[in-house]
Amino acid sequence: MASLFAAKQQLRSAMKLKLAAVSRESALSQSSVVSNALKTFKPYEDAKRVSVFLSMPNGEIQTDAIVRHALASGKEVFVPYLHKNPLASPDLPPRVMDMVRLSDLGDYESLKPDRWGIPSIDPATVHQRQRICGGPDAQHSDRALLDLILMPGVAFDIDPENGTVRRLGHGKGFYDYFLNRHSSKSLSLGMQESPVLLYGLALSEQFLSSPSEGSVPVGPLDQPLDGLILGNGEIKGRPENRTQ
Repeated sequence: MASLFAAKQQLRSAMKLKLAAVSRESALSQSSVVSNALKTFKPYEDAKRVSVFLSMPNGEIQTDAIVRHALASGKEVFVPYLHKNPLASPDLPPRVMDMVRLSDLGDYESLKPDRWGIPSIDPATVHQRQRICGGPDAQHSDRALLDLILMPGVAFDIDPENGTVRRLGHGKGFYDYFLNRHSSKSLSLGMQESPVLLYGLALSEQFLSSPSEGSVPVGPLDQPLDGLILGNGEIKGRPENRTQ
């Protein structure tokens, strides 16, 4: 595990330098390509409940246009919310992520940036919202599951053994733990498998396309993705998951 941690940290450091060289103009142009590709992407078109990450100002795909389109299309849009883990245990992370629903465009536009510049949910409003890992409430959170999760990451590549997309996150484990809880919830609701599809959104520079660029190190807790949409318009993943 120590060697896996070191390998991940090394790749994160290398990607940080690489992404620092990506201009704002290039990032915005690539974000527009990804947003337009999603509009005619069948898994997105078919999804009723979509989770979308809200972007840092630099170094990743900007999702503002995606959130706006999803809301305008009548989808239920959920965004990340970080909070203290209600289950106190030394074996569990102290902070966890839930996905909470935006009510409308005005709600989205009212979000204030956190210290990293990411638009963030006001904790005072969480109890009013439907949330994926929330309990019974007036919004029926206990029955809510997601159809599609659009995920960020630091680096991505393709697993040569099975064609799935491997993802390197920022190292906090927020998505891995959330996906585990989402899967457990789907089982508790009588579903054999979690129905959610996982797609990464990435700048072209974040995709390791050849062995010379290295590979994404993964451990047993790292969740593979169904696919990846890149800033040049390419969709990566197994053929059955590259549905246009």
